[in-house]
Amino acid sequence: MKRILQLMMVACISLAASAQPHKPFKVLALYENGGHHIEYSRRAKIWLDKLAAQKGFTIDYIQNTDKIDSTFLNQYQLFIQLDYAPYAWNETAAKAFEKYINEGRGGWIGFHHATLLGEFDGYPMWNWFSAFMGGIRWKDYIAAFANGKVNVEDKLHPVMKGVPASFLIKQEEWYTWDKSPRPNVDVLASVDESTYDPRQPKVKMGDHPVVWSNPNYRARNVYIFMGHSPNLFDNTAYTRLFSNAIFWAAEKQPYSPPPRK
Repeated sequence: MKRILQLMMVACISLAASAQPHKPFKVLALYENGGHHIEYSRRAKIWLDKLAAQKGFTIDYIQNTDKIDSTFLNQYQLFIQLDYAPYAWNETAAKAFEKYINEGRGGWIGFHHATLLGEFDGYPMWNWFSAFMGGIRWKDYIAAFANGKVNVEDKLHPVMKGVPASFLIKQEEWYTWDKSPRPNVDVLASVDESTYDPRQPKVKMGDHPVVWSNPNYRARNVYIFMGHSPNLFDNTAYTRLFSNAIFWAAEKQPYSPPPRK
């Protein structure tokens, strides 16, 4: 009987804790205001503004890196990189961002274009950012788009709470990189390339992570590859993943994963 009462008390405390509102925090979102990803950014802004109003955080948007320096970034507990590539940043912004991540001054969530790593538009590869993303370089993509099934690999990670074990992503470009980031990151989910529709025999990696976190940096960080189509915001698995990532990455406490059985 005593044991049952103890368990009931623990359950009540857990429910009370989960019912507590999130502490207010400030978010900075960097997004592309042009190109073929603009519709994704527009839908993302609508969704983010609604979530911020519901959950009590604030969010500011910028369309380039001109304002970014250490003083500017120190205002924010979370940096969201919405479809913004890791090149064409001014030097001050790049160094301030590296410091922000290296020192754990805030969290980071990156989408899609954040792994467009290489020499593009006359800019050199940002080697620090490549290491941050697991030491990868962009290689190829499915230009005509394909559906694919994403499988959750780490069901215990807070970012995956309430996300189905598998879910379908439609109309995605599915980047490939020169190698899998798996040896250098914690993989949270991967895409099953055999489920591509239409089939894509030439654009495959084999081991193909699409959601991961790099524990080698003090900042809480999550990369979510899927971020091309605005229709992603009609996918409840995707929006749950995105929402979880926001509230997890905005916390500054170090994350210690539970021991695996």
